[in-house]
Amino acid sequence: MAEEQKVRIPMVKLGNQGLQVSKLGFGCMGLTGIYNIPLSDDVGISIVKDAFNKGITFFDSADVYGPHTNEVLLGKALKQLPREKIQIATKFGIAGTGPTGVVVKGTPEYVRSCCNASLERLDVDYIDLYYQHRVDTSVPIEETMGELKKLVEEGKIKYIGLSEASVDTIRRAHAVHPITALQMEWSLWTREIEEEIVPVCRELGIGLVSYSPLGRGFFGGKAVVESVYEKSFLNSHPRFKGENLDKNKIFYTRIVNLATKHGCTPAQLALAWVLHQGDDIVPIPGTTKVKNLDDNIGVVGVQLTKEEMKEISDAVPTDEVAGERIYDALYSTSWKFANTPSIKMSN
Repeated sequence: MAEEQKVRIPMVKLGNQGLQVSKLGFGCMGLTGIYNIPLSDDVGISIVKDAFNKGITFFDSADVYGPHTNEVLLGKALKQLPREKIQIATKFGIAGTGPTGVVVKGTPEYVRSCCNASLERLDVDYIDLYYQHRVDTSVPIEETMGELKKLVEEGKIKYIGLSEASVDTIRRAHAVHPITALQMEWSLWTREIEEEIVPVCRELGIGLVSYSPLGRGFFGGKAVVESVYEKSFLNSHPRFKGENLDKNKIFYTRIVNLATKHGCTPAQLALAWVLHQGDDIVPIPGTTKVKNLDDNIGVVGVQLTKEEMKEISDAVPTDEVAGERIYDALYSTSWKFANTPSIKMSN
C-alpha cells in the first residue's frame, strides 16, 4: 500500500457555485455506529485526521447520525486541523421515527433551529455545504429553500445541497437559490439516478455526491467474506438478507475476478467505476479502519477505459440485483416520492 499513499487526491469543483472539495470525500456516519460498534472519540478523531493527512478534505456528517454524536466527534477532530482547508457537509431533515416510519421536517423554523444546533455541535462559525437530508413532502420546497437562502446570506452556511430529491423538487429548489450538490446513492448495484436525475444535475450545474459508493460495503466484501456486526443496520437491509444476499454474492465474485485483472482490490474497482462516471462526481465512502481508508485512497490511481467501464457495468446487471436498494423504513422518503406541494396549493 506504500505506493498508493503517493497518489495525490486532486481538488475538484463540486457544482458551479464555487465550492472546491477533494475528489474523494469521507462519509463520517460509521464512526458513531450504525454499521458497527461506535468508535471511541480518540479512534474516531485519529481516522478523520489520518484521512485529512492523506489528502481528503471533504467530510460528510448529519444531525441524525448518532443522533448528534457524529457532529460532536467531527467537531473535536476539526479542532486539531486547519479549518480553512476543510469542507464540512452536514444535513437536516430527518426528525426521528414515528409509528409510520421516518419523520421528515422541512419547515423554515425547523431548518433554522437545526442549522444553529449543528453549528454548535460542530463548534464552527459556518457549514460549507448544508443539505436537506430528506424532502418534506408536506412543505413546498420553496419555503424550505427560502430559509436556507437566508442562512447563506447570514454566513451560517456557504452552499446548499439536497439529498434524495426528485427532478421537480431539484428544479424548483434551484430556482429559489442555486443548489451546489445533490447527494444520492450511486454504485455498481444502484444506478437508478442515471436516467433522469444525473442529466438534470448536469443541465443545472449541480455536482453529484455519491453515498454508499461501495454498496454499503458489499463490494469491499462486507457480508460475503467479512462478517456483519450482529447489531448492524445492514442486517435489516433488503440486499443483505437471506435469499437476496445469496443471489447477490455472484456480483461480488465477478468484481473480484475483474479486480484481479486490473491489479487492484474489489473495493477499488467498484469505487473507480463511480469516480469514472464524470468530473462532477465525488464519492464519500466511509470506514472505521485505516487499511480500508488507504485502500479507498488508492483508487485515485486506477484508470479505466470506456470498454473496461462497460465490462464492469455488465458484471452487475442492476435488474438482476435482489432486493430494494433502501431500508423499508426509508423507502417512502426516497427521491421517487419526493415531490412537494406547490406554493399555491399550500396557501
